[in-house]
Amino acid sequence: MKKIIYITVFLSALKSLSQVNDTINHRKGFTIHAQTTVINQTKAGFNAPYSGDNSLTLTNESKTSMTGTLYLGAKLWKGASIYLNPEIAGGSGLSEALGLGGATNGETFRIGNPEPKIYVAIMFFKQIFDLNRGEHKKDIQNYFHNHSDFNQLDEYIPNNYLAFTIGKVSLADFFDDNRYSHDARTQFMNWGLMANGAWDYAANTRGYTPAIVLEYVTPKHELRYGTALLPLAANGNDMNWNYPKSSSHNLEYTYKFKLNKRPGAIRALTFFNATYMGDYQKSIALNPFSPDTKNVRTYGGTKFGFGLNAEQELADDFGVFARLSWNDGKYETWAFTEIDKSFSLGGVLNGNRWNRKNDVFGLAYLINGLSKPHQNYLKAGGKGFMLGDGYLNYTPEHIVETYYAAELVKNQMYLTGTYQFILNPGYNADRQGPINVFSIRVHCRI
Repeated sequence: MKKIIYITVFLSALKSLSQVNDTINHRKGFTIHAQTTVINQTKAGFNAPYSGDNSLTLTNESKTSMTGTLYLGAKLWKGASIYLNPEIAGGSGLSEALGLGGATNGETFRIGNPEPKIYVAIMFFKQIFDLNRGEHKKDIQNYFHNHSDFNQLDEYIPNNYLAFTIGKVSLADFFDDNRYSHDARTQFMNWGLMANGAWDYAANTRGYTPAIVLEYVTPKHELRYGTALLPLAANGNDMNWNYPKSSSHNLEYTYKFKLNKRPGAIRALTFFNATYMGDYQKSIALNPFSPDTKNVRTYGGTKFGFGLNAEQELADDFGVFARLSWNDGKYETWAFTEIDKSFSLGGVLNGNRWNRKNDVFGLAYLINGLSKPHQNYLKAGGKGFMLGDGYLNYTPEHIVETYYAAELVKNQMYLTGTYQFILNPGYNADRQGPINVFSIRVHCRI
């Protein structure tokens, strides 16, 4: 009941905000927007010979999540701006987001209390340095017009620039972008499709962290480096400010090109995390029958990995994407999800062909895997913050997701139906499934 009240209040606030939205956003130097997303997911029951504390439940389930975000921004001086995003989130994922490497709802978090909570999600300062030579003229090809949007001012941006960002951010807003698969509020919902699954990117429980990001951007080439704080504990909400001993480093190169005159992009990402984490093999050596990485945590624990990400438009209304990622998997997963290797492939078609040009149909396949030390740990009865069946008969996790998003109100309201088919949840052949997950999503934005 309380969740329904929060949703009703937020939708009413959105309606009121929309009445002043256009006026504010057409004034130079300010931006204000908002979004709310409500997702209901239902899972049919399935049979399995055993379950653990962190298993996907065997019974029928239905869970609802909601988020609401206010996007505020202001210009300070030439090239400089600040942004603030208060957010409210509530609800939970299926089985409290446990039992899967590729959890089914990218809008849910691994938190114990499903009650709606208000917090500051994002707050950052950004400075853009123009690398174009000559006088700034709005009608020349070296500048493009950014219209007011989420964390974006209505302004002209050079197509060659350096940018410096500092504050509390989501690293996924800067790295691993993909035109066709990146936003669980409007596109695919599965965690392994909205980002490279093996990228254990620095974040608190809700997905945000204090960070510094440097960007070099040209029309064809982009280079980004970001360093950020990691949580004090795996999947923790409090951050570790001992930066010399606990930090995350991310480097990504993007190449943009045209194939048969159609845009495409390839991104290569590498990351390195170092913090107070536990080694899987050492935890097994200490307790072969009930290992726990908490008992062997020490500074000096590291995780290294990479991700490849590609997108290509093939027609005016159709494009494809793929991702491939890997991490060494020697130490425990710390921030994102328990995936050590992953591959995904998919396509997205808009509704031009049936006179619904702003509708979208998507279909994708995802396969996730674990490192050998991670497998051995779970087989011995160990638990991560998402996985732990008590035993593991290892096999890769397979997921197929398809969705149809219909625009109900132009540029403001969308209704999506989604189906996910899952085999071997939690990488366990003994709990093969299949799992059938049906979702309804309502997304509003102004």
